Amino acid sequence: MNLRVAEEYKEFGDVASGLRVFVEQLKNKSGNFDVYAQQIDAIEQQVTEFEAVISVLDRYVSLLESKVQSVYQHPPPLK
Repeated sequence: MNLRVAEEYKEFGDVASGLRVFVEQLKNKSGNFDVYAQQIDAIEQQVTEFEAVISVLDRYVSLLESKVQSVYQHPPPLK
């Protein structure tokens, strides 16, 4: 009976050892993904800033378009 219990505990030890190795591998992989996650965050920030610039430019172009249309609809008098 003691031998059987000892064998089962040995198997549990083997499983625990295998799990430890597996967890270490996952930690290493997770560390590699952290670099990519930081890069994605930086790209997301740049995209947000780019969208803000595009919005400002879009409003400016709309204003210019309105002015040009106004000039074509009401041309200044010729001198």
